[in-house]
Order: sequence, then C-alpha cells, then structure tokens
Amino acid sequence: MTYSAPLSFKNSKIGNISRYGDAGLGPKGAMLIATFSLEGQEIMILNGGLHYKLSPAFSLLVNCETQEEIDYYWEALIAGGSRPNRCGWLDDKFGVSWQIVPKMPGELMSRGEPKKSNHMMQALLKMDKLIVAGLQKAHGGS
Repeated sequence: MTYSAPLSFKNSKIGNISRYGDAGLGPKGAMLIATFSLEGQEIMILNGGLHYKLSPAFSLLVNCETQEEIDYYWEALIAGGSRPNRCGWLDDKFGVSWQIVPKMPGELMSRGEPKKSNHMMQALLKMDKLIVAGLQKAHGGS
C-alpha cells in the first residue's frame, strides 16, 4: 500500500521556525529551532549540527485504534528510506524513532489473564508492523 498524500496527524500544526543567520553555527537560512504540536502535544526541536545524533532512546508513540490507522502511519513513515524494527518500532527517513502500536494489547493485558497475555506478547515480539488480528488470535480470540 502506497500513500501519495503527506503524512497527516489530526490536531497537529506547525508552530514557529527560527533559522540560522550570518553568525550562526549552521548554514544561513537552515532551520535552527522549530516548534510543532502533534496530537495536541507541543514539541520543540533544535538543529544542533551533525555531532548530535538521534537514537531509539527517544521515540514518538502513536497509539492507534484500528489496523487501518496502524497501516496508514506505518506506511507513511516507512516510505522514502526508513527501516522497520521489531514490536511496532521504526526509524523514519530522518532517523527519528517511532512506535506505531494499537491500544488493544494494553487493554487485553489489563484483564489479568497472564497466560493469554504471554501468548500475545510472544506474537508481538515476532512482528515488525503490529497486526491487530494476529495479536487478538494469540490472546485467544479476544
């Protein structure tokens, strides 16, 4: 499945963008600081130069209601040179780590059925993009 439209989150917007000037540590006109909100959560980013590296120690979490939502965000974020990781994680084309996950595993695990939850977790650990039907089946059809 390929998405031609840009990735879009509801309740999100671009805020302010500051750029390097003549005396900056980066190229004139390059982004220095930007703010944006993602699903109502305000985020600020700083272009500190090439010596600062992203790592999976920081990730953005997207809780999805449906498989269609998972597919949408996964495919849009994986496009253009990204790489998938296990358990619903991926690194986008900029190196930002994302977790694209359904809400249902936590809901099922909170029922207090350890054996079913263990089966579901074993299935989850084998997946890259998470598949709701596979997780539900592993949990016993819940």
